[in-house]
Amino acid sequence: MVKIRPLLSALVNQRQTLVRNGGFSRFLCTMTEAARDEQTAKQLKRANEENEDSTEKVQAAKRIKAEGEHTEDEKKYPKKKVVLLMAYCGKGYYGMQRNPSASQFRTIEDDLVTALIKSGCIPENHGEDMKKTSFQRCARTDKGVSAAGQVVSLKVRMIEDVMEKINEHLPPQIRVLGLKRVTQSFNSKNNCDARTYCYMLPTVAFSPKDYDTGNIAAFRLEPETLQRVNRLFSLYKGTHNFHNFTSQKAPNDPSARRYITEMSCGEPFIRSNTEFAVITVRGQSFMMHQIRKMIGLVIAVIKGYAKEDVMERSWGQEKVDVPKAPGLGLVLERVHFDRYNKRFGGDGLHERLEWEREEEAIQAFKEAHIYPTIVETECQEGAMVSWMATLPIHDFEATAVYTRDNKNQKQDNADVGNDSD
Repeated sequence: MVKIRPLLSALVNQRQTLVRNGGFSRFLCTMTEAARDEQTAKQLKRANEENEDSTEKVQAAKRIKAEGEHTEDEKKYPKKKVVLLMAYCGKGYYGMQRNPSASQFRTIEDDLVTALIKSGCIPENHGEDMKKTSFQRCARTDKGVSAAGQVVSLKVRMIEDVMEKINEHLPPQIRVLGLKRVTQSFNSKNNCDARTYCYMLPTVAFSPKDYDTGNIAAFRLEPETLQRVNRLFSLYKGTHNFHNFTSQKAPNDPSARRYITEMSCGEPFIRSNTEFAVITVRGQSFMMHQIRKMIGLVIAVIKGYAKEDVMERSWGQEKVDVPKAPGLGLVLERVHFDRYNKRFGGDGLHERLEWEREEEAIQAFKEAHIYPTIVETECQEGAMVSWMATLPIHDFEATAVYTRDNKNQKQDNADVGNDSD
């Protein structure tokens, strides 16, 4: 009691001082405001928690609804493994393959995936990860390269009028021309035995190097020159080491060895008063830029910039300067599945992957979209003539032993069996 009394006395004296100075009222106000602020904070917290709960419930409801709709779609339209036959004009596109890390560069697959989602063939959440659909392309065409017979494989919902629905959401320069069911394990890249490309070019490319290219419409290819061109192209047949026909491939890299079964140039024809011809090449697979360099080297020989022996040297161990022809005229003509057709084509369950019934539509697309683009662009921009002017800067006689720095060597993305020209 003796110790408590001074403490009570001090509190009473402090209260009297606060009352005399008006501080007691301010003290009570401060306490009241603090209590009010605390109460408000509790109410806000409770409201936020309720909102969060509500948002989570809404999201959960949407998720359940979407899953329910997805389940209903799966029941109504079960997924099946199919191949799509595609034709497209590559002008304005950065190749076939999607590149999610560089979405500003539009590719053929970007538009295809969008159409597959909008048509209801694949779920929207599969668009960012097409591995969920087992998607695979047969050939990875380069920037500006067109196709009349590209084939992709994937799992799709077999909706009604599936091809028409997909095409409704594609631009006119991309079309799905055929669809066939395939085995569940089918992979359009791995099951492909060979690829056939065509290359359309103005025949002035085979003119003598002193020819006046200011009047390409007047040039006509002589039969003797065409025979020599085809003799040189025939040298490519068989298996050769094409390390000089792509980038960053060492001569001892096994993947640089490629098998060519056919290469020839057809008879010339007239388009827009200019003579053109079509080169056809079939091979097991091609590396990046390989076909364009094969054509570029033959043009350099025909025009007199290089000797014929440069072709043999280009398959050897030495580094040879091989020019790359423009990409404008290159077209993926068709892909071949001979082994698959032999094994499954006659089993009564699966169709042969051949497109005779679609041939008329393929030709119509080429005449409407691919050939006019090549001819008009060549006549207006002169891609071939401009490229021909660069041939004198190449040194076809100089050779160098190929050296490779393993630390700095970047892996070329033209892998074995994955065509990318």
